[in-house]
Amino acid sequence: MTLDQSALDHLWDFQDPAASEKAFRRALEDPRYDGVERAELATQLGRAIGLQGRFEEADALLDSISSEQDPTIAVRVLLERGRVLNSAGHAAMAVPLFEQAAELGEHLGEEFLTADALHMLAIADEAHAESWARAGIEYASGAHSPRAQRWCVSLHGNLGWHLLDAGEAHRALVEFQLAEQWAERVGTPDQAEWAREGVAACRTAGA
Repeated sequence: MTLDQSALDHLWDFQDPAASEKAFRRALEDPRYDGVERAELATQLGRAIGLQGRFEEADALLDSISSEQDPTIAVRVLLERGRVLNSAGHAAMAVPLFEQAAELGEHLGEEFLTADALHMLAIADEAHAESWARAGIEYASGAHSPRAQRWCVSLHGNLGWHLLDAGEAHRALVEFQLAEQWAERVGTPDQAEWAREGVAACRTAGA
């Protein structure tokens, strides 16, 4: 069995990837976790390393993870490989990995990971950012899991910034307002504040 997303959330501090790296290394030494769970933890260790700019090290770690143990691990490896490539400035190479992750995740019914992959496609494939974001919102809003539904906050918010940067403040305002609604429903106080900052930016821009 793979880990519940909440167990991984508990180990993550996205404001401090170095601390997250230490947390995942400690978890990997914990005998309570079985082989599949350790593989899943290793994918997140790779992500934490990649966020620190150690791309070759992250890639080597992801290379070492056997995704044959569980198909969900394969989705996570695709996602984290894509993230490393995107962070390293190779967005075009990351796109097909995110596409594969979204397709496999949807096939497996992995709502959180599928929405994550669509969210990353909206970031990496800038030419089609809005269409990917819309696809992600449609998918995540219909998810059964509140944790998967939370992706609507990021998807609406990121789309809001994309539209605001394109000079479409009125359309951006709608996205930030929707992000705020989702944050209040299934998100975090930080996400709600982030959405409100977007609303304020649109007001400043004349929306």
